[in-house]
Amino acid sequence: MLVRPTAARTTTPLSLFVAAALTLAAGSLTACGGGSGSDPDTVRISFKQSTDNSVKVMDTYLADIKKQFENENPGKKAELVPIKAPDSEYYTKVQQMLRSPKTAPDLVYEDTFLINSDITSGYLKPLDAYLAKWPAWNQFIDTAKTAARAEDGKTYGVPDGTDTRGLWFDKAIFKKAGLPETWQPRTWEEVLSAARKIKEKVPDVIPLNVYTGKPAGEAATMQGFEMLLYGTGTEGGPDPLYDTASKKWIAGSRPFKDALTFVETVYEEKLGPDVSDALDPNIATRVRGEWLPQGKLGINLDGSWLPQDWLPGSGHEWPDWSRKLGLAAMPTQTGQAPGRVSMSGGWTWAIPSKAANPDLAFEFIRTMQTKANAQKWYVANSGIAVRKDVAADPSYVDAQPGIRFFTDLVASTHYRPAYPAYPKVSTAIQEAMEGVTTGDASVEEAASAYDEALKAATDDQVVEKR
Repeated sequence: MLVRPTAARTTTPLSLFVAAALTLAAGSLTACGGGSGSDPDTVRISFKQSTDNSVKVMDTYLADIKKQFENENPGKKAELVPIKAPDSEYYTKVQQMLRSPKTAPDLVYEDTFLINSDITSGYLKPLDAYLAKWPAWNQFIDTAKTAARAEDGKTYGVPDGTDTRGLWFDKAIFKKAGLPETWQPRTWEEVLSAARKIKEKVPDVIPLNVYTGKPAGEAATMQGFEMLLYGTGTEGGPDPLYDTASKKWIAGSRPFKDALTFVETVYEEKLGPDVSDALDPNIATRVRGEWLPQGKLGINLDGSWLPQDWLPGSGHEWPDWSRKLGLAAMPTQTGQAPGRVSMSGGWTWAIPSKAANPDLAFEFIRTMQTKANAQKWYVANSGIAVRKDVAADPSYVDAQPGIRFFTDLVASTHYRPAYPAYPKVSTAIQEAMEGVTTGDASVEEAASAYDEALKAATDDQVVEKR
């Protein structure tokens, strides 16, 4: 998924990184107050706050829901507990909070890629009893429901939308490079060819951004690597990351190496950002807040949610984005069927097993997930609807440029094998990407290191598929 050539960087020992993350988490817990059980009439809601101080989409939405909830439930209060941190630190802080009834919130915002890990650790409460009595649950699409369903068959979260991924490109840069404004690459090579033309004709911009390495976290794995890996097969073919028949993870296969080679090419040919920028934990914020709005990036492999940062009141208002940027589906490797690829994930609202007020927490979910409030969130967050009644509403489809494009990608999308080992597998992928990004490892060396890390992460539940 990302960038560059030389640029030396300082490496922090993993033990120090973990210690720092836990210290931050401890600080966050102290700030949360006396724990969930301090007031039976108050529901405490923890959520991920943007690291960009000017982006208040979630804050604004939840403040409105809080007001509605308190009006509809006299005598009850909602306390919002924001956690401002990059993804990887947010996950660490949440897991620290969930371990104790003194710090566990009543409701927590969970990424679908991590939820099964937290379920296995016993941190979350099954919601089936609540869902069985909630008519609105029938409006949620089946694929979204499975995102929060564990191997035990129980459901542990209510999804608040999904997402898809594709290629964002700057039309002005394309014009200077002699590329069409209606660009739709058919193969990986056509993506690289466009980046090479941009480098040659418009040398003062970054040709192509593909997120990479551990600092970018799951953005590197999902927006970058998996958008490549899942484009190596054929329509209806087997999952290239997890073998469902044997229930084992797949070692560094040919498709895995092909995806790594694409990343290596981007950085080796200096088609991406400088390595130091690519390995900056805040790179996603820079892409949305600086590089795209300022015309400094030609092609960006990224998600459907980007426009949320450009809406009125966001601090990065960019009303012309839909005229300045084009959208293209990410092609499969050689143009094989179905010709395009996307990955989907999303977030869910879950109730911790140690929550003091679980019933009140589900009432808050019910308020958030009325049709009107769900639709308001999808539009504000540039999300993709997971409710059938919202998806069928013309006012949703027409609410914002790009919604129809990214909603149509759902037909070609894939979901991560979000089993308990997935977070560790994801980290191993990021390390392999970082190796070829910096030039510290060849594709073969990075793939071999991944195989070893995969075996350790999955207790040797690995199948060799060369």
